[in-house]
Amino acid sequence: MILAKLNPRVLLCVLSVVVLMPLVAHAESGSLFPDEAPVIARLLDDGIAAEAVGFAAGAEARYCWAARLGSVEGQYRLGRFYQTHPRPGVGSTVATTLLSFAAQRGHLAAQRRLAGRAPGRIDTPACFEQPLDLAVIKTLGRVISRHEVQRYVAALPVGRRSHAQMVQRLAPRFGVDPRFALAIVRNESGFDPSARSPRNAMGLMQLIPETAKRFDVVDAFDPEQNIRGGLAYLRWLLDKFEGDIARTAAAYNAGEGVVMRYGGVPPYPETREYVERVLGFYRATRHVAPG
Repeated sequence: MILAKLNPRVLLCVLSVVVLMPLVAHAESGSLFPDEAPVIARLLDDGIAAEAVGFAAGAEARYCWAARLGSVEGQYRLGRFYQTHPRPGVGSTVATTLLSFAAQRGHLAAQRRLAGRAPGRIDTPACFEQPLDLAVIKTLGRVISRHEVQRYVAALPVGRRSHAQMVQRLAPRFGVDPRFALAIVRNESGFDPSARSPRNAMGLMQLIPETAKRFDVVDAFDPEQNIRGGLAYLRWLLDKFEGDIARTAAAYNAGEGVVMRYGGVPPYPETREYVERVLGFYRATRHVAPG
């Protein structure tokens, strides 16, 4: 391989340029993954660049973070990576599990790579078991820019885009940063107003009946009523937790009583992953007032 023959300093320069190329491309011509949240798109772009130059550890780390932040493409890329790049301590069932996750969520390439095979047992990579680490997430940058948010919203399907734009329009009226509101709705329903969870959470902001009643929502499947009720609840939580994004998001997911009982993000895997996804989109750990 030609790279192996280069002087180490030259090789480092080559790696730096190639790994940074996707960031330049993202700024100038858009990511390879415009439908992903911007921070996830950058992780995927950087992972592909790292993999292309043989920087396996860098690729693995970036794909893993994208997968942990809820990206189907990240699950597929990490599963495929483990199939083609065996790593110490990572068995073959890890790759099959990741591909299966992506395939179940409609990823066609993952379905083809599985070829009908199902994992014998669920086996996730070690990086999935790491505790919530706000320091790592903060290294992804400051609060997401409005330009990046507009590009994200513009890439949504038309119907869902209109609901995202409604969230952006209404959020400032409740003193909620539209970017934070979008991060919540994206994770709650994916901007689907007809979404209903097994726990009977309803609509765009997945209001349970008690919360809907608490904030005067008569029809939880009416998009505007649902958004207004969810934003009122977000504003209440932001005041209660003094603008702390992690605790506010955790309370929205698991209830404010649970967050108060644990004094922070509770040790529930679902809630921790939810908080990571919200922070991965919003990027800041403190709420930024609209305007």
